[in-house]
Amino acid sequence: MKNIKLIVTDMDGTFLNSKYEVSPDFPEVYEELKKRNILFVPASGRQMSGITQYFGDIENEIGFIAENGGYVVYKNEEVFADKLSQKSIADIIQAVREIPGARAVLSAKGSSYYESDDQDFVDYFSKYYIKNEKKEDLAVEVDDSVFKIAIYHPVSSEEFLYPALKRFENEDLVVVVSGKNWVDIMNKHTNKGNAIEKLQKSLNILPEQTMAFGDYLNDIEMLKNAHYSYAMKNAHPSVKEAAKFEACSNDSFGVLETIKTYLNGD
Repeated sequence: MKNIKLIVTDMDGTFLNSKYEVSPDFPEVYEELKKRNILFVPASGRQMSGITQYFGDIENEIGFIAENGGYVVYKNEEVFADKLSQKSIADIIQAVREIPGARAVLSAKGSSYYESDDQDFVDYFSKYYIKNEKKEDLAVEVDDSVFKIAIYHPVSSEEFLYPALKRFENEDLVVVVSGKNWVDIMNKHTNKGNAIEKLQKSLNILPEQTMAFGDYLNDIEMLKNAHYSYAMKNAHPSVKEAAKFEACSNDSFGVLETIKTYLNGD
């Protein structure tokens, strides 16, 4: 394993442990990556502010892939942004309202927006969507660039959300299970894999020079664009099938342990 120039990692279930904590070893490891000119890029379904909060001191030095690939930034400069149409937003919101227990969040450049009165849900999703604002009707256009609609179900996204929403795949949209309780809907070609490809091309970095880590279905395209692809020990079985290698679990900070092994030449 030689000449790595780019390391990309999912956040929840991958880089962060189950308490949403960053490894205490990260600052030291990051300094070594910086010395070797290896770019570190968090890639998440979260909105941008939900990712950058973990990297305040180095935010202007690294890249970020937010909104499952809908919004890409490198050294505070926008690389890519993919906005949903208002018609798609209105149609999806109407469909979500017909699913018992489902809740929707519009994830946009400036903020995220919700219409639910369920305070427990608001408290829960606010961990991921730091900037948020209540709207009376999410089907009415907001003055913001909406990249993604995140839909929550308290029991199972695969069982209750995906079957009811997969029809939107016929409308130039992608419907992806992004966690046990979440489905994300974006424009058809929006995913972490395409986002990495845009970043790689803009920086002249090859997949053979890329290491990537993921744990859930929305990470699969990303792993395919990295020669050194790692599924976490706690990953979904389909992710393990897609990855070439396995890292120890997020609660053992498997991303940092794998990077340290690489840096030490083991």
